[in-house]
Amino acid sequence: MPRPFKVVVVDDHPLIRRGIVDLLRDTPGLRCCGESDSMTGALALVRAEQPDLATIDLSLGLESGFPLIRNILVASPATRILVVSMHDERVFAARALRAGASGYLMKDQAPQELLKALCRLVHGKTYLSEGAAELILSTVGARHGQRDPVASFGALSEREHDVLDLIARGLSTREIGDQLGVSVKTVETHCAHLKDKLGLRSARELLRYAVMRNADSGHPLDDVSTRAPDDHQLEP
Repeated sequence: MPRPFKVVVVDDHPLIRRGIVDLLRDTPGLRCCGESDSMTGALALVRAEQPDLATIDLSLGLESGFPLIRNILVASPATRILVVSMHDERVFAARALRAGASGYLMKDQAPQELLKALCRLVHGKTYLSEGAAELILSTVGARHGQRDPVASFGALSEREHDVLDLIARGLSTREIGDQLGVSVKTVETHCAHLKDKLGLRSARELLRYAVMRNADSGHPLDDVSTRAPDDHQLEP
């Protein structure tokens, strides 16, 4: 009899985590080999268990799940990752796949959809909802002049996402460079690419977009992030 596929469950909400663990317990062929509510705990489990699958949330307290995706794949390259999140798949699914995840599932889906997603992953396939798949395909059109704000956001590189997050927090160009360990000129280049990809005309529009996007994503922002750019912030 073949061994069950091992699954690590990572979520900082106990009820959600317990629900997934119980579902796995009742499903032949799948076995939860550990659960965690933090990045540190998740990585320790992955290193010890080398699981076939991992389900992770994108928000783990104050930690982001995106670095966790990459770190899991370093610790256990064969592990296939399913992101299970409340965050809008139209915004985050493409970014999760670029980080190395093999699927993205919204938390408002039925339990059977989670099992369907895990089944696709163990067979070497990718899981996305039909809507998310269509949106990701639409980024091809966006790159050819058909602007779609959501699709354009999904087409940003990981470093461009980092810059956008720091802009939303009110950091100046120099401060962003210090935070990321790059030059001011490099930050300015990223900002120019962001404005081009998002169809924005100025630093003020870029700041407004960054703040609104972070607010929509549920990330807390300091009051400073609502300031308009000044001479020490982003150049137009």
